[in-house]
Amino acid sequence: MRIFRLLLIMFAVVFSLTGCYQSHHRNHAAFKFSERQIDSLSFFSTHHYTNNYNFVVKADSLSLISQMPEEYIGGLPTDSFIVRKGAHLVVADIHMVSSDNTDSVWVELANDSSAFGWARESYLLPRVMPDDPISQFISEFSNDHVLIFLCVIAVFAAGYAFWNIKRHKAHIVHFHDIDSFYPTLLCLTVAFSATLYASLQMYAPQMWQHFYYHPTLNPFSVPVPLMIFLCSVWAMPVIVLACVDDVRRQLSWGEGVLYLGGLAAMCAIDYIVFSITTLHYVGYLLLVAYVVFAIDRYLHVPHARYVCGNCGARLDHKGKCPYCGAINE
Repeated sequence: MRIFRLLLIMFAVVFSLTGCYQSHHRNHAAFKFSERQIDSLSFFSTHHYTNNYNFVVKADSLSLISQMPEEYIGGLPTDSFIVRKGAHLVVADIHMVSSDNTDSVWVELANDSSAFGWARESYLLPRVMPDDPISQFISEFSNDHVLIFLCVIAVFAAGYAFWNIKRHKAHIVHFHDIDSFYPTLLCLTVAFSATLYASLQMYAPQMWQHFYYHPTLNPFSVPVPLMIFLCSVWAMPVIVLACVDDVRRQLSWGEGVLYLGGLAAMCAIDYIVFSITTLHYVGYLLLVAYVVFAIDRYLHVPHARYVCGNCGARLDHKGKCPYCGAINE
């Protein structure tokens, strides 16, 4: 009986290994790629775009050469044409020119009028952006001119808000805050997202480039670092709605608008400061210090212990509600 059992076990092992080998062999045989397809997949894995990819011109103009790259490099007479800002382009072909000492990658593009032209990749990519609204938002928001403009606006807005709030002794996040943790949470979320945004560009540039060329708002279809970043971005509008609701309940209309303006200025400053300082490795220490500072400031805010049973207003003590006049025992 023992020998019979051993034989059965041996046959089972042999058959299972044989089945695995045959299945593995069939999977390999089912996918055969041509040399051109292999080159295209290899290019896509490093450059994140390939044939039939769509671009939009973001520069004022883009010059494309009508002849083949070899003719241009060889000094032969060539023609060129200009495509203007906002024009849509599609990648028609990608050509490797080893004799070009400037850039060996040349890209052929077709515009809306079916005109074809070539351009070096190093010349092309800074002047175009993917034809996707998310990619276009990232491109515009990462523009140096936009960052400088945001810095100027944030400084002036914060200065005006602080001056106005100090003059009228109004509420402002971190300094004379309302009894709500949501404004503090929003500022911390913006600071964390800005730090993670800069970290992805420094430590995972290929991952960020692939996301830039193939963006998605689904946090569960991307790697973990991008998933955390997208979750923090999705959390912002939810926290904003909670902030507006709490401000509406605790402040008058005029005070609420002023408070939300100061909150927006603080979030803009957080984004600018942490997205820039993280690139110089200082942002991580600043983030830890900012978290400690923000939570400490919130803990010093007087917190209401009771809620009015009639209107829902927060009360420091029982008795008559100053908002609706109801008696709370």
